[in-house]
Amino acid sequence: MELIGKICCGGAQEEQQSISRSKNKNWRVFSLKELQVATNNFSSKRKLGEGGFGSVFYGKLPDGSKIAVKKLKVWSVNNELAFSVEVETLGRAKHKNLLRLLGYCAEGQERLIVYDFMPNLCLVSHLHGKHSANSILDWKRRMHIVLGSAEGLEYLHHYAVPHIIHRDVKASNVLLDSNYEAKVSDFGFAKFMPDGVTHVTTRVKGTVGYLAPEYAMWGRVSESCDVYSFGILLLEIISGKKPIEKMGNGEKRTIVEWAVPLVYQGKLQALLDPKLQERINQDEVRRMIQIASLCAQSNPEKRPTMREVVLLLKGAPAHTLIAQKPKLEAVKYNEELLAADEEDDSY
Repeated sequence: MELIGKICCGGAQEEQQSISRSKNKNWRVFSLKELQVATNNFSSKRKLGEGGFGSVFYGKLPDGSKIAVKKLKVWSVNNELAFSVEVETLGRAKHKNLLRLLGYCAEGQERLIVYDFMPNLCLVSHLHGKHSANSILDWKRRMHIVLGSAEGLEYLHHYAVPHIIHRDVKASNVLLDSNYEAKVSDFGFAKFMPDGVTHVTTRVKGTVGYLAPEYAMWGRVSESCDVYSFGILLLEIISGKKPIEKMGNGEKRTIVEWAVPLVYQGKLQALLDPKLQERINQDEVRRMIQIASLCAQSNPEKRPTMREVVLLLKGAPAHTLIAQKPKLEAVKYNEELLAADEEDDSY
């Protein structure tokens, strides 16, 4: 928590000194010149995508290593905080399903974060973006991505010290390596949770459609908020539907509003992405829908932990974790949040 403490006390210079004193340093500080050369001066042809923080560029180091460089769009106190939190989080967290930090650059008002390059970009590009028409993601591959994402979140919640709440679990923040191994990324909104603290109340951050109701309405954030977001992500992976869809009449519909009647009517086939051409075991589909429904319950106390979710995904009997049928309910976001919803162009 050293870096976060420095931020609260003020001073970007102190903050960067704090980052540089990280104990388990397996990353390095890059110069701006190095990253300009690696990305061909941040050429538009090297641009992989864009998010709220800034743009992501493909780069290549002199030794041939392929990298992704996230470049801050505009310097501000909030962006400086997000930059610091992300470097601090990735500097601490080490897991096969978390994106690996290679280093960072902080020169003047330039802020850049360097990661491993993910050749298969992000999950959203395969579900809704330029790769979606290719139908690369069959059922088996999707379930592998689901489990990897869950194990990454399980590590953050249960094994990282202190525990970490991601706060922005979504398809564009699940990157895919050459083997389609999931890498949870983008920790700019992450919250560290000291031992004994179950929740905090904070300003709402994240992406509409994935936000847990207690967080969207009251700013009450806990590990259970990530579980809710994971449930929405699972529904998205199963169905190929976006978390929020724009209807013909100009209104917006959440994926839960769409799914609720189909779930209760037992119409499993209607819940599957039409791009899934192969025959899929209906019991497995039913199981995944049940897990998604468990996670996306409106009552946070009834949601499983990510540790329990991983056990369920690996085949643990559902009845050992729940005493009653999960109650999936559509959540209505207020108009202000819905108006702020934007298409995600990251990766």
